[in-house]
Amino acid sequence: MEAFSELLEQLYFTSSNNAKAALIIDYLKRTPDPDRGWAIAAMAGTLRFDFFKRNTVKQLMLERIDPVLFNLSYDYVGEMSETVAHLWPGQTDAPRQGLPSLGELVEQFSTAGRQQVKPLLAEYLDQMSAAQRWSLIKLGTRGLRIGVSARSMKQILARYGQTQVEEIEALWHGVSAPYTELLAWLEGRADKPDISEEVTFHPVMLSHPLDEKTLTAIEPAEWQIEHKYDGIRVQLVSTANGKALFSRTGDDISQSFPDLLEDIHEHCVLDGELLIMHGTQVDTFNQLQQRLNKKKPAKKLIDSLPAGLMVYDILADAEQSLTALPLAARREHLQRFIENSASDRLHLSAVLPANSAEQLRERYNQASDDTAVEGLMLKRTDSHYVPGRPKGLWYKWKREPKLVDAVIMYAQRGHGKRSSFYSDFTFGAWQDDTLLPIGKAYSGFTDEELKKLDNWVRRNTVGRFGPVREVAKALVIEVAFDAVHPSSRHKSGIALRFPRFHRIRWDKPANEADTLETVKSLMET
Repeated sequence: MEAFSELLEQLYFTSSNNAKAALIIDYLKRTPDPDRGWAIAAMAGTLRFDFFKRNTVKQLMLERIDPVLFNLSYDYVGEMSETVAHLWPGQTDAPRQGLPSLGELVEQFSTAGRQQVKPLLAEYLDQMSAAQRWSLIKLGTRGLRIGVSARSMKQILARYGQTQVEEIEALWHGVSAPYTELLAWLEGRADKPDISEEVTFHPVMLSHPLDEKTLTAIEPAEWQIEHKYDGIRVQLVSTANGKALFSRTGDDISQSFPDLLEDIHEHCVLDGELLIMHGTQVDTFNQLQQRLNKKKPAKKLIDSLPAGLMVYDILADAEQSLTALPLAARREHLQRFIENSASDRLHLSAVLPANSAEQLRERYNQASDDTAVEGLMLKRTDSHYVPGRPKGLWYKWKREPKLVDAVIMYAQRGHGKRSSFYSDFTFGAWQDDTLLPIGKAYSGFTDEELKKLDNWVRRNTVGRFGPVREVAKALVIEVAFDAVHPSSRHKSGIALRFPRFHRIRWDKPANEADTLETVKSLMET
């Protein structure tokens, strides 16, 4: 555990990606199995269980110090793990030796009974330095934010094993922590792991936003043009050994959508958009959201909101891989597959004809008026299916966002490197002379604007509620968002999809911000 804690601390204070990679490779070289494999899982986000809940950590802290002191400290620091790490009583910051290994900690917490977790955690927090406590809490709650993603970890492993990242991508979802077989292969001590019997995720091909320069240069005849539906990108894998539905990042969401999988009998790998569909009629994203993250959806919910798949691409048919074929050939294969499929939940995404730039823009304008889609996809007909985000092959042309002027009501500190700044903002619209919250945003502003916003919050605080500050109803922001949906969870009766800052209106009086009626008028019916 000491070595892992030291690694996390170094990574947290290192900004260069190359320097981070060097630190991790050095750790892999000098750390035995299974510790290094569990470290990979923790950093890549593939550790599949929580050791303990955040509330468990908070309860332990409140048993040891005054609640007011804890709340004040948490408000100042803005991050739970760091607050507890430094506030834990009776210990110095000197690094402790003789702690259990990372693998031993994983084993202890993963096998501990519910009543054993709390005293076990307290025992180790008593023995650790502040940095070690921070590492344990971050590890145990799966909350690492050290600038290392699953994608960057795959690149680091490829560099470590002197192989191509595509090989790591192909294996990644067929192997599991602590990755002893994978590491043995990368070090030349064993054969490549055999994942032929696994139901595995295939790394997806991603698109780039379409800019005006690229749009001007496009010859529409060389591109396959489709709607970009307003659902979530998924991959459906059906083999003789089982079936699974994966998100675009490889998370298994099969339990949430059993109705879709039960209807698939062919062996295939399909790429498409998960939607709520009543026959061929596509429902709103708001309806789909009611089924997301439901591990055991009720039959009533499944029946009222049936899942369907708008299929874009086919990666494999039976045992035949199709990724090396150009898109035009895969499309022909996909069309035959859908025609012969017994499932009525698979729908072939239509190809939209456009023979000129004018027709292409017309298709875009039509798509922008369709509530079921959020723009267009443009894919070169000669493109092979390449994992990652290759340049010049696929583009997304999203419709322009909706905009409203809203007033900031509350602010809260961010997490990680934003923990010192007020960066999460709740904003509202006017109903008569009252502001009602309509959303929360924490993106869309620059680092320089964040500093100005933070300074403004500190100078205009009128109330405090734990880590939240109420501010003077004086600052207007132009909010960009994708859609407005009705919501019974909010007093305003609405919810915005993907709200983000578009502009800070330092110049605009708050009483000139938009009304709730204006925001509701943008609701799609």
